[in-house]
Amino acid sequence: MKILLLGKNGQLGWELQRALSPLGELIALDRLGKNGLCGDLTDLEGLCNTIATLKPDVIINAAAYTAVDKAESEPRLAQLINTEAPQVLAQEALKIGAWLLHYSTDYVFDGSGNRAWCESDATGPLSHYGQSKLAGEQAIQNSGCKHLIFRTSWVYSSRGNNFAKTMLRLASERKMLFVIHDQIGAPTSAALLADCTAHALQRAICDPQLAGLYHLAASGQTTWYEYASLVIEHAQAIGKELMVTDIKPISTLEYPTPAKRPLNSKLNTTKFCNSFGLVLPEWQKGVIRMLDETIKN
Repeated sequence: MKILLLGKNGQLGWELQRALSPLGELIALDRLGKNGLCGDLTDLEGLCNTIATLKPDVIINAAAYTAVDKAESEPRLAQLINTEAPQVLAQEALKIGAWLLHYSTDYVFDGSGNRAWCESDATGPLSHYGQSKLAGEQAIQNSGCKHLIFRTSWVYSSRGNNFAKTMLRLASERKMLFVIHDQIGAPTSAALLADCTAHALQRAICDPQLAGLYHLAASGQTTWYEYASLVIEHAQAIGKELMVTDIKPISTLEYPTPAKRPLNSKLNTTKFCNSFGLVLPEWQKGVIRMLDETIKN
């Protein structure tokens, strides 16, 4: 099996290289590409040529425009990367009979209510980022190619920047932190996403009826405030010296941003677990493991 991975240097792309390597020949590209191959999602013609040259059995798109607030002032670039590029990937996948795996976001929902969102629920993105990601999903679904789309939430990894690392940095510089308490979701590790992707891909290749849209996130729920509290408490418990003495919960209204965030980002993962025979771990386990790797190393 030949697998083309786009976005190899992102949090998810890095973990996917590990998880996918045992499955076959893996060609992993970043924006710069290599050997005349294009991995830049703003170069639609280059993507077409690369797929035509390689003729992969599987295309995995782990690249995206993820600057949520910046997308409010760069909607065209967000649309190019998050909507038009996935559409081209889907069209090219259809031509050669390849599978396309793509990742989307809880930001396709409006965040109302307190029930975990199901795949069949009505969408209503609040931001240009969310709109561009939803349009990308729809382009893939409408293309007719074999696909798996995984919506996820609050992704982090031990590589690169993430919320937990930001909290640790601020906690080493300040005595008091103010963290949002009214947005609910599940922090999900890139390692978990990568391992689930490799498993689901193998199952779907054997049973193409598994193609479709799924919610994939760690189990349980939390707020950014509770998340930050766990990060700081565990860091201190394993010997990290921090300046912070207090964390204060604040509302979303007290921390305005250019892009509106959904208050409720809980994703119902029942369909994924039942379809692929997996049990998703509680969100705390992945965060603690990431902290142990980051702080102790």
